[in-house]
Amino acid sequence: MNALLRAVIRRDLLLAWRRRSDIATVILFFVIVISLFPLGVGPEPNLLRTIAPGIIWVAALLACMLSVQHMFAADHADGVLDQMLLAATPLGVIVIARAFAHWLISGLPLVILSPILAIQFDLPAELSPVLTLSLLLGTPVLTLIGAIGAALTLGLRGGGMLLALLVLPLYVPVLILGAGAVDAVSAGLGGEAHLLLLAAQLVLAGAFAPWAIATALRISAE
Repeated sequence: MNALLRAVIRRDLLLAWRRRSDIATVILFFVIVISLFPLGVGPEPNLLRTIAPGIIWVAALLACMLSVQHMFAADHADGVLDQMLLAATPLGVIVIARAFAHWLISGLPLVILSPILAIQFDLPAELSPVLTLSLLLGTPVLTLIGAIGAALTLGLRGGGMLLALLVLPLYVPVLILGAGAVDAVSAGLGGEAHLLLLAAQLVLAGAFAPWAIATALRISAE
């Protein structure tokens, strides 16, 4: 089983490396969205510090939603999805490996870049670890939720708009907790509760999302 998981992750990473432009598009989108806000809002430091967590989290949310749209599209087009459905290995195991590889490709770079981009907002240095940790816990949840929507809308015309309608309401709690953790620490209240709730969401998503994604893929393949 471990060998299969490593093989699936290695395959997805290799395919992503061959399509580096897709990765660059997501990262550039994230960087550009965050960088435009200080230019539009103005140089007021207090205002920038206040809006920084929300802006960075919204940009990460939109970047994740942009990246998951094509998570299973290539497999659906070239017949790999049919082989996945017929494989002896449970589809949920393959799906969790695919989701982890996708997060490594599109989610982890956002987590790494966020403290650097936060400098534009004059975010205090003591808040950067909280922001990074909240994104580290929250972006995998965004990936798993988005993968459910991507599987449900697979092969549909206008699937991108339908995907947004499906997953955006489910993204809102993650957004609130992620940005709220930084705001709570900034206010001196401590962000442990927000981070623990994010961790709980990650555990729940990791437990139930693979089953939901596998079911959605079977429905879309019929």
